[in-house]
Amino acid sequence: MAVIIKHNELEYAAKESAISEFALLTGKKQSGAEKHMKYDIRMLEAGRFSFPYHFHRNSEELFVILSGCAVLRTPTEFFEVHEGDVIFFEMGPDGAHQLYNHTAEPCRYLDLRTVSGLDVCEYPDSGKINILPEQEVYQTGDQVDYYQGEAQVRDKWPESVLEKSR
Repeated sequence: MAVIIKHNELEYAAKESAISEFALLTGKKQSGAEKHMKYDIRMLEAGRFSFPYHFHRNSEELFVILSGCAVLRTPTEFFEVHEGDVIFFEMGPDGAHQLYNHTAEPCRYLDLRTVSGLDVCEYPDSGKINILPEQEVYQTGDQVDYYQGEAQVRDKWPESVLEKSR
């Protein structure tokens, strides 16, 4: 079944943010039938930033600017994007991105992304990671060695099982 979203009938909802500079509005979709492709129509109001500067480890993302313009931050530069522009973000640090609406008019864009299970979103400015879709956020400074806390593995097993292997 085709899903048609009429831009002049779309209602937007604000994503809650404790920081006023992050005030992204997301259009309420008419369908929830998507399985492997996720999308949102977003509106970034004047003087606001999209999500914090980030990249995905297991998701590619594509923006299509529907109206207005904004400044795009990438790992190597800042540049204006305009209505009709299509911007692809690869997985990993080279795909890091953030938008800022430097104009007086809203910037509307389609945010299309791949979804294949869990994703890890990393925020280079704040040193955090976010496990998606669960929204579990951690500081990367808490990273530990793979074997930390595992030295007493035999203590977790019944002696009767361990004796069989001897």
